Amino acid sequence: MKKIKLMSHLVAGYPTNELALTAARALVKGGADILEIQLPFSDPSADGPAIQTACTKVLERAYKTADGLNFIEQIHKEFPDVTIYLMSYGSLVYTPGVEAFCERAAKAGVKGMIIPDLPFDYDEGLTEACKKNGMINIPVAAPSMSQERLYKLAHAGFPFIYAALRTGITGTNTTIDDNTLIFLNKVSAGGSKVYGGFGISTGEQAKALADSVEAIVAGSVFVRIITENQNDKEKLSIAVEAKVKELIY
Repeated sequence: MKKIKLMSHLVAGYPTNELALTAARALVKGGADILEIQLPFSDPSADGPAIQTACTKVLERAYKTADGLNFIEQIHKEFPDVTIYLMSYGSLVYTPGVEAFCERAAKAGVKGMIIPDLPFDYDEGLTEACKKNGMINIPVAAPSMSQERLYKLAHAGFPFIYAALRTGITGTNTTIDDNTLIFLNKVSAGGSKVYGGFGISTGEQAKALADSVEAIVAGSVFVRIITENQNDKEKLSIAVEAKVKELIY
């Protein structure tokens, strides 16, 4: 049976450091290929209610960017062969200086950066700073982009592009139809490999996407599972692992 590659999303420190680590271990045990770890941010532009609420809960503990990077470092030390991408917003990267942030992220074990609100052609030097530190910048493509701009992004030479499968915020259900597959073909037209996500929560959706992407991306579904099982560490672990297996097999 062919395994579908999965990039699974996790909010650093949610709902506690211990439970976030439990969830990360369950994701890896279930078979996730990539961990996309989000640094909590107060004013996200793409996150739906589940992720936004998770970020708010973590920030209420006075959680800092440094805490998130320490969390990533801990996971990297435990799972050195698992690819970790850092997802956040431009403000957190820009404030300490893009180069300084990228250097620190790389030391923590990050292999790629996903910063949705930094446009690929005005990225404040992010792509170069990533290259300098052995990481990649993974820009985001959205169906709302003009055809001209989408073509420009697809042919800009990025190794990977994150394709948001619909407009709006993540977390609500996404229908995979012919328009979705046409969009993905346009994103990959320049040779970039594509990660496809936004509202992916079932095995059926994963299978419908699998042949058109390098990996599927699932986020809110895991945040909801963590939220529902946060009072029982063992149940949380079992539920997360089971959802990974549902998505990839």
